[in-house]
Amino acid sequence: MTVPAEHATGAATAHSAPPGSSSLKRTMASRHLVMIALGGVIGSGLFVSSGYTIDQAGPLGAVIAYGIGALVAWLVMTCLGELAVVYPVSGGFHVYATRNLGPAWGFTTAWLYWMCWAVALGSEFTAIGILMRRWFPDIPVWVWCAVFATVLFSLNAVSSRVFGESEFWLSLVKVVAVVALIVVGAASVIGINPLTDGGAIGLGNFDTPDGLLPTGIGGILITTLAVFYAFSGTELIGVAAGETKDPETTIPRAIRTAVLRLTVFFIGAIAVIAAVIPYSSAGLDESPFVTVFDVVGIPGMADVMNFVIITALLSAGNSGLFSCTRMLHSLASEGQAPKALARTTARGIPMLALCVSMLGGLASLMSSVIAPGSLFLALVSVAGFAVVAVWIAIAASQIAFRRRFVAGGGRPDDLAYRSPLFPWVPGTALVLLVVSLVGVAFDPSQRASLYFGIPFTLVCLGYYRWRHGAGVFRPTTH
Repeated sequence: MTVPAEHATGAATAHSAPPGSSSLKRTMASRHLVMIALGGVIGSGLFVSSGYTIDQAGPLGAVIAYGIGALVAWLVMTCLGELAVVYPVSGGFHVYATRNLGPAWGFTTAWLYWMCWAVALGSEFTAIGILMRRWFPDIPVWVWCAVFATVLFSLNAVSSRVFGESEFWLSLVKVVAVVALIVVGAASVIGINPLTDGGAIGLGNFDTPDGLLPTGIGGILITTLAVFYAFSGTELIGVAAGETKDPETTIPRAIRTAVLRLTVFFIGAIAVIAAVIPYSSAGLDESPFVTVFDVVGIPGMADVMNFVIITALLSAGNSGLFSCTRMLHSLASEGQAPKALARTTARGIPMLALCVSMLGGLASLMSSVIAPGSLFLALVSVAGFAVVAVWIAIAASQIAFRRRFVAGGGRPDDLAYRSPLFPWVPGTALVLLVVSLVGVAFDPSQRASLYFGIPFTLVCLGYYRWRHGAGVFRPTTH
């Protein structure tokens, strides 16, 4: 691959480890990357929040919204693929932004993403504890939070290969559950499910009393942020790039496979849920997956799905803790966080970064108990905003990189992997992502994401400008 000198130097700098630290190990294969992405995505956004999307946008509107989410995920991930191959570093999002937009943008992107997953850790621990009460009603929620926090910490503290292998199997449970929902639900829709004698359910639920789109285009628009958040996690492929064998072939293959599977899983699952569950019954009171299996008449499925959802949350937390840890390690390697966070163990684990990330997750967990109406709402709102902000940074970084690459004498054909249809792919992604933020402004229940997300971003940018002086909004050349 031919890369202009400034990019080659930047990539080399991104690869280098700080003095006194051992490097991360390249032990992950393509199947690990795919399952890490699936593990980060297939979680509460599909198992729980899909009921909210159907309630707000209607059955057909929900399918369209998730279709838009899949399209944007593909657009952003193709941009990510190009950048991840050029800069195959662990926790690479802020590296892409630093090299091509400016260190202030890289700093802000990293902390937005770290905050997103740190908050998600706390909410997932809480949700697991609540679900465990179905079987152990006398055990306090915090006990289960502590148990599963210890499990996730242990999985991440051994080695990246142990993390990748555990995430592979945890994600596999979720994938099997989604496939089972699609197969059993579709069989009931067309009337060939032997477990129910009610005949074909059909697609009648799509034609609501208020038409195919009961809340109009606006209903789809206001759910796009929630849908994009549901697809967040695909970018974990980029986070794990620094620990991947043969990144030039592994990363593009993993991105194509992950996005294709997610499209089939999400749209297929939403279509089945929307067909089986009456529009007026959708919501957040219980997982739509549990409701579907109740409707089709499979005995004992509620307990099975309760276990699967717990596994889903555990898997998403596993990916989230990995992401937080690698983002802090990468920040420290770039000199944008204390150097101690870049140190790794003999097994290649950034242990201090792992401990700090776990504390961040536990802090957000405590905030959900101490101040559920204020601080936790602020953190969750920042998390929702952060996903879209990070995707915007990825698309913008790819545009800036490609232009600098060509201006420096490079040819797009020389890139080992390049995003197709430049600049239409990143440009379309940017437009749709910005539109999703505009749509949120019209939904009072999600508007807090703008109230907290925008100031948080401005504070990060302002702090970095104050700390490092002028020039922080321009791309680095080293």
